Amino acid sequence: MLRQLLIAFKGSETLDNAYDEFTEMLEYAEWMFDRANEVLRREVEPAEIKDSLYKTDQAINTLIRSIRRKIIRHLTINPGTEVGASMVLMSVAKDAERIGDYCKNVFEVGQFYKEDFHVPGYHEPLEEIRANTQKMFAVVREAFNESSVKKADKAAASAAKIRTKCDMIIEQLLLDASSISTHEAVAYSLLARHYKRVAAHLANIASAVRGKIEDLDFS
Repeated sequence: MLRQLLIAFKGSETLDNAYDEFTEMLEYAEWMFDRANEVLRREVEPAEIKDSLYKTDQAINTLIRSIRRKIIRHLTINPGTEVGASMVLMSVAKDAERIGDYCKNVFEVGQFYKEDFHVPGYHEPLEEIRANTQKMFAVVREAFNESSVKKADKAAASAAKIRTKCDMIIEQLLLDASSISTHEAVAYSLLARHYKRVAAHLANIASAVRGKIEDLDFS
């Protein structure tokens, strides 16, 4: 799929420019993920990066609107051409936009949860999930740019493991009868949910390399 997609991009200046904007969206989303987790890990104060984080999210929103305009303009002028490429780009751009939203959610956990993380049985697995999710950004970007099915498969496998671990954390929290505080339990649960969704949207972007148009949005 992606080889034909890239050929279509290179054959159209409009789609080529839209593709460049999509890669910019991914870079912005990765930056947001890193900054949000710095706040969560108490490496920086929320006030230090809040404005730049939200401005970056606004930039992502501006880019997805620009991509949509370019695709609609292209299909209007050239009806019936590169429809598949346009649909794929529209879909993965939405995934990149949603990643930005979940990065804001991670930031908000770090901003509003003021206590430390005290329970290694939850904190340590979530730290591992965070690190593995962060690594997925480069793998997905390379898979998409290089049309690498091998790297796309790697991203999909990582997302599947992250999803399983996040589900286990949430299930364990619901069954936990220990003295863990409500606020801390909520923070762990939210983080598990947010990391799971970031990984899922990254995997969906990778699915443009691995599968067909009808497989998108099912990661």
